[in-house]
Amino acid sequence: MENNLTFEQVLERDGHLAYTNVGVSMLPLIREGRDVMIINKCCTKQLKRFDAVLFYRENAEGRGRYVLHRILKILPSGDYFIAGDNCYEGETVKPYQILGVLSGISRGGKPCNFNGFGYKMYILFWCAPYKMRFIILRIKRFFKRCIRAVLYRLKIRR
Repeated sequence: MENNLTFEQVLERDGHLAYTNVGVSMLPLIREGRDVMIINKCCTKQLKRFDAVLFYRENAEGRGRYVLHRILKILPSGDYFIAGDNCYEGETVKPYQILGVLSGISRGGKPCNFNGFGYKMYILFWCAPYKMRFIILRIKRFFKRCIRAVLYRLKIRR
């Protein structure tokens, strides 16, 4: 992708884009800097639950960033409740913020099969029970903080 083009411009010009991600919000499905994601331009009317979508999130300073997260629920208003696969909090996204949908992943030069048994089990056991996942991830983060605090105190006493 050319450095001076935005994701929106590349999607408009080519209908798709391929890039490696930055961040861990979609672990374990997408590994930071290692997997190549293929995003297709889409119509929000075609989106369904558990699609991973690329959207633009603005921040308080008026700048923003591109985020790839999964649709967990389509709200009656037409908005989407989404979260990363490795996130314990979700957010609501307006249809106009969505730029494209994840259509493929290349891992080590080999494509991942979104129609395969493994991916379907991943969706069934990790993505579908997202409320339970939020609880599991919060507990995991709590224990990590506790362990770090204990290790830090042990280092100080030595």
